[in-house]
Amino acid sequence: MKMKKYNAPSIAEAMKQIRSDLGEDAVILNSKVVVTKRFFGLVKNKSYEVVAGYDQVEKIPAYFSSQDIPTRPTFKDDRTMPMNQSSSPVEKPKKASQEDSSAISGNLVKDIAELKSMMQSMQRMSTQSQYPNELLPFVDFLKQQELGEELITAISDELFEHYSQNNQLTWNEMQEIAKDYLRKELYDLPISGMSYDKKYINVLGPTGVGKTTTIAKIAARSVLEKKKKIGFITTDTYRIAAIEQLKTYAALLQAPVEVVYNAADYAEAIKKLAHLDLIFIDTAGRNYKEAKYVNDLKSLIQFDDQLESYLVLSLTAKQKDLESIIEQFKDINIEKFIFTKLDETNSIGTMFNLMIKYNKGLAYYTNGQEVPEDIEQPSSDKLLELFFKENLDEGSS
Repeated sequence: MKMKKYNAPSIAEAMKQIRSDLGEDAVILNSKVVVTKRFFGLVKNKSYEVVAGYDQVEKIPAYFSSQDIPTRPTFKDDRTMPMNQSSSPVEKPKKASQEDSSAISGNLVKDIAELKSMMQSMQRMSTQSQYPNELLPFVDFLKQQELGEELITAISDELFEHYSQNNQLTWNEMQEIAKDYLRKELYDLPISGMSYDKKYINVLGPTGVGKTTTIAKIAARSVLEKKKKIGFITTDTYRIAAIEQLKTYAALLQAPVEVVYNAADYAEAIKKLAHLDLIFIDTAGRNYKEAKYVNDLKSLIQFDDQLESYLVLSLTAKQKDLESIIEQFKDINIEKFIFTKLDETNSIGTMFNLMIKYNKGLAYYTNGQEVPEDIEQPSSDKLLELFFKENLDEGSS
């Protein structure tokens, strides 16, 4: 293993230098704070000394089987034949057969993969061990909330900066530091409900996220709180139950419903509902990881400047699956996210990860099935209180 020492003004900067020089497979071996006093101790300069290492996998030459390796002939009394004595010519070593080479190559790839996995595991353990033990429970909490690794590292570095000043941080102080960091990350994102600037409210989302119920909740608020005259258009003709469900909600709100099957039906429905203040469009829940279904939507709905789109995502789904769905909608102007099923999960880090990664705001989150009660219009402070809610009592005890 080769080792190298780095000095940097922060842990984050040191990690950046290490990744640049040694790559992602480098392992942190040691780290410490270095304080340099100048001018009779009146001025202190603080830096971080980090020792990192990495292993280089040498290129392994082609192998020969034991049968391919020539041996020198010997006499019966086991003495080696003299060099000047004539003997039968020794055959040149045979090249490894294609089958042998394939087997060796396969084993080599497997060994390298196992080595890389072990190195990455050591790196994760080393990254965690660079922080004092007093900070590790809080770092573990961030992981349990499924916050992204980059955010966890950045927050942990902030905690370490504060901890190094007096070697002490309470749980509540760590929460406030983490909140400040996340608040800055969310600062430029629009976190609020509907703007009511557009007439057509298009609600998109995969199957099973509670999209129709969410539309009913938003529509009910528009009627009860904003006194808007509303109507519904549904393109979800794949499920009869979905149409009946929307008609039930519409009847309670005394709002008309138009069912459309194609672009011509959609244009006709727009004309029929033109006198209303707001028109909510309920799209079909499909597997939007496939681009085909997104293209079908684009050919059916008029995505113009009078329409705003909201993407509904479930917090019980895997983040990678949600990212695949979001990527498919990259050509559609998604105004904000709406997250559902918050009441069915114990971790909401995914909400922060996706908002920050895709630079998208949040319109609402839902926490139950009751219409119109179980829906919340968020703010940054509400989200942060929600993130740390389970540990507020623990931290103050």
